[in-house]
Amino acid sequence: MTEQATTPRWHLTGDWFDVCKCAIPCPCTFAQPPTYGDCEGVLAWHIREGNFGDVRLDDLNVLMLGSFEGNIWAREHTNAYAAIFLDERADDEQRAALGAIFGGEVGGWPAELGEMFHPEMRGMDVVPLHMEVDEDLATWRAEIPGRVTATAEALTGPTAADGARVQLHNAPGAEVGPGQVATWGRATVDRADAFGFSWERSGKSSKYFPFDWSGPD
Repeated sequence: MTEQATTPRWHLTGDWFDVCKCAIPCPCTFAQPPTYGDCEGVLAWHIREGNFGDVRLDDLNVLMLGSFEGNIWAREHTNAYAAIFLDERADDEQRAALGAIFGGEVGGWPAELGEMFHPEMRGMDVVPLHMEVDEDLATWRAEIPGRVTATAEALTGPTAADGARVQLHNAPGAEVGPGQVATWGRATVDRADAFGFSWERSGKSSKYFPFDWSGPD
């Protein structure tokens, strides 16, 4: 029996955002090298609805710290490493499911991105992990107390219509996969101190995408 035949069907929908060291707009969304040649930042996922077979994954969060040099999308990058944090509210079955999905072990977009990025894993922890995204996409935020804080506000300016978001369709470098719309933001807090990652800054790039994944195919 093949691995795909024994792997449960799974499906996740939710919210993703990052904050990173790049200038606005982040060149990654255009499948270009980072602003300064290398990048580091926070990537956060909130699962609105999800399942791995019979295991429900609704309302759980996952966060990653990542760093690399060069252009991931052209597979011309080096020195890629990461650390993963899982929501402490998940039970053992849910943690195993999240680990399999986000570790790229059970197909879908995470497996494709993992093959492209292929980071060295610096650590994994189960933590109190809080994440919020405003329904109108005015702000988004994630926090692991004492270790990671990432907050951003939607980008606007003097010629933007009130309440309308600055968005990009058909992004050639979407971290959540094809077919989703990027909403641009500005990081108001970007702070990390965990597994050798250490930075504190604000005013740099942030972007929000919804995601809709399924597997194992």
